[in-house]
Amino acid sequence: MTERNVLAPTPVDEAAAVDATPDARPGRPRVHYAWVVAGVSLLVLLGSAGFRSTPSLMMDALHNEFGWSLGTISSATSVNLTLYGLTAPFAAALMDRFGVRLVVVCALLTISVGSGLTMLMREPWQLVLCWGVLVGLGSGSMAGAFATTITGRWFRARQGLVTGVLTAAGAAGNLIFLPVGAWLVEQHGWRSAVVVVSLAASAVAVPVLLLMRERPADIGLLPYGATEEPPSVPAGGRAVARSLRVLRDAARTRAFWLLAGSFAICGATTAGLVGTHFIPAAHDHGMPVTTAASLLALIGVFDVAGTIASGWLTDRVDSRLLLVVYYALRGLSLVLLPQLLAGSLQPPILAFVVFYGLDWVATVPPTVALCRRHFGEDAPIVFGWTLAAHQIGAAAVAGLAGLARDALGDYDLTWYGAGALCVVAVGLCLALRTVRGDRAAVALS
Repeated sequence: MTERNVLAPTPVDEAAAVDATPDARPGRPRVHYAWVVAGVSLLVLLGSAGFRSTPSLMMDALHNEFGWSLGTISSATSVNLTLYGLTAPFAAALMDRFGVRLVVVCALLTISVGSGLTMLMREPWQLVLCWGVLVGLGSGSMAGAFATTITGRWFRARQGLVTGVLTAAGAAGNLIFLPVGAWLVEQHGWRSAVVVVSLAASAVAVPVLLLMRERPADIGLLPYGATEEPPSVPAGGRAVARSLRVLRDAARTRAFWLLAGSFAICGATTAGLVGTHFIPAAHDHGMPVTTAASLLALIGVFDVAGTIASGWLTDRVDSRLLLVVYYALRGLSLVLLPQLLAGSLQPPILAFVVFYGLDWVATVPPTVALCRRHFGEDAPIVFGWTLAAHQIGAAAVAGLAGLARDALGDYDLTWYGAGALCVVAVGLCLALRTVRGDRAAVALS
């Protein structure tokens, strides 16, 4: 079986495209409603990222109160990350079947319930159930497949840029929640932080209910930058069946496994390792938790810039080349990190924050673009499965790093191992050069 050769939409002159869209006609609003939908999506993704960042702030507090090991606490994060990834492809199909608004509102309420119930826990399995299962399922429903669905439905021009901005919302969410959450945990205990998360998740559901629309055609518009009505895409029957069918077809192609493998390493070296263990690792070197959390949030500042820039570059540069550069630079920064951590803020660790931050999720826009190029209208679901690989990689390393810390007394080996994984990711991305987008690729037999 050969891989489907579906190219991304032909680039158009954006100024001309904007003038051609219905919002530019007399009597129409000057701002295309796609930007309103993108704004609501940005708010959702901001909150989703912030909700996921809270467990790293609570690790020491939970260890001190309950006596649980870091490995035990990390197991809840591993479950969270795994379900976050595995939920994504089914969420994309559910959005096609039942609508974006319904799926996202239910996801936000699930997060609210899971976070709120954490206040009552007394045993490790309750942490796994509340933060691992419920928050994992809720946040996974608003994962990368959500952004891919929004950009695919509402934009023809500037898809890469909008994907970059929505992806950067993850970093911005950390920027908002990490310092506030660290202060709450330190001043008022970890329960105050989970209450804030629960209330924030409920609050974000309100603009989704009021402003989210499913497709441009629902309000008499074309997608932003489009000059003709896109072909309608049927829901494809049951959401679960469609997700599994898309996975079956994609798994027969070489491109899927190369993208999934490299993205699994992306998850392992970001959310799994740095996102989960940077704060306790810095604390091991004598750095206060609030300072370490601020550094992780500062990574988010540069991640916003790096991811938006990556989206802009994705519209102009070979996505495979971008991925090779990103993984190589990330690996270099992680190998150097053990020598940079100290008990106080020093120029070397600040240099790491800048360098690593620019690269954090810069991989997402080119990965999404490659999914669109190879899998066409199924790209949101395929990216959902690719994101599942990302989160499985993150979950594995989140748990293993906690166990390594318990056994060895430090995180040094995990940083070096992550650097080696980035070298593997570079090789996988280089192998993508043999998968040509302008002709049928050789599928796995």
